[in-house]
Amino acid sequence: MKKRHYFSRSILFLIAFLFAVLFILPTLLTITNSFMSQWELSANYGKVFSEITSDNEYTSEKVNLKLIPDMVSFKQYFSVLLQSPDYLFKFWNSAFLVIPIVVGQVVMATFAAYTFYRCSGRVYKILFFIYIILMLMPYQVMLVPNYLVADWTGLLDNRWSVILPGIFAPFSVFLLTKFMRRIPEALIESAKIDGATEWKIFTKICIPQCYSAIYSVAILAFIDNWNMVEQPIILLSDIGKHPLSVYLSNINTEEIGLAFAVATIYMIPPLLLFLHGEKYLVEGITHSGSVKG
Repeated sequence: MKKRHYFSRSILFLIAFLFAVLFILPTLLTITNSFMSQWELSANYGKVFSEITSDNEYTSEKVNLKLIPDMVSFKQYFSVLLQSPDYLFKFWNSAFLVIPIVVGQVVMATFAAYTFYRCSGRVYKILFFIYIILMLMPYQVMLVPNYLVADWTGLLDNRWSVILPGIFAPFSVFLLTKFMRRIPEALIESAKIDGATEWKIFTKICIPQCYSAIYSVAILAFIDNWNMVEQPIILLSDIGKHPLSVYLSNINTEEIGLAFAVATIYMIPPLLLFLHGEKYLVEGITHSGSVKG
């Protein structure tokens, strides 16, 4: 019986390990290939990037997927950081779009979630239900209305046309509201008996109890918006304002080495943020999902 149980666990482990390798392989290829020379990249992947048919179809010949470079080269990073300022400009474009969205989304979601937590009337229940409906809708559905509103308000081709819809994202409000509902009502009542105002209850009791959930919202909002593609393409006609996530798809196939280096640099901010706040992210999502209502 023990042997059978051990065999089943081994099979499950192998299957999970196989899926993990398949999942992480593209990321490993991007990082390791960023340290290859252009010559080595052309030797391994030249068939894919140079033999494009007139119908824009890639060749069917197999390429040589290689993880370990023959000779480590930092030339791609030297080119990206010192010789090609376009990449750095696009990187900062991403930062100028994402940082205001994350800060604004956390502030707005905190106030909105506290309102839904403290107010229990029918109107607030209907509003919260509308928030859930909006959260379930794909963002692509809202692109045309966002374009029309941005055009009507004169914000089209302005960074605020991307930032403002991002600040009012409903998922953060939903997540924080679910988390706040785990705060014991007795704690709030005790504070009110001691003479605490609504503002003190919000800042001295509610916010400290929700640090992990707020951190989770910030991480998820950063990762979500760091990878934005559709919003800048539709709302920003000036290519100079596009973030790096859009610009990556326009890199010339002859500069595939730069593409690997830029993609690696692009992964660093969300990766550092995730590693720093992994504990809070898990705690915030776990507790938010454990509350009903």
